[in-house]
Amino acid sequence: MDEEIREKTRETAERLFGRGIKAEPPYKLWKEFDKDLAKDFSMFITGKLYARTVLTMPERQMSACAMLAALRARDELRLHINGALNAGCDPQKLAEVFFQVATYAGMPAVNEALAVYQGVLKERGEWPIGGKGTE
Repeated sequence: MDEEIREKTRETAERLFGRGIKAEPPYKLWKEFDKDLAKDFSMFITGKLYARTVLTMPERQMSACAMLAALRARDELRLHINGALNAGCDPQKLAEVFFQVATYAGMPAVNEALAVYQGVLKERGEWPIGGKGTE
């Protein structure tokens, strides 16, 4: 069982964060404080929670991005935007998710999320989205 979860953890992490922007995963920071706890967190979050199939990976990532945008957690949002794009999220739908945040977290949260999103897209060489918008 433990080996199966390790493999799911590795596969899920690679799918989400294995390409795109250059970013240090939080796991590396966790390990500096407590290797065992870092492993447990990683195996739960990536190996169990993110590997569930009730939501598709794009749905799960869009949910994560919406919550992180509302929390104004820029660093985590940057990482998960990249993961969302790697998981196959439609870039226009992801932008719409950020606009939806206005209802619950206000326009400053939307503006921050869109700025982070635009930065990720530029770093990935994917800006502008589908020819929409201007630099």
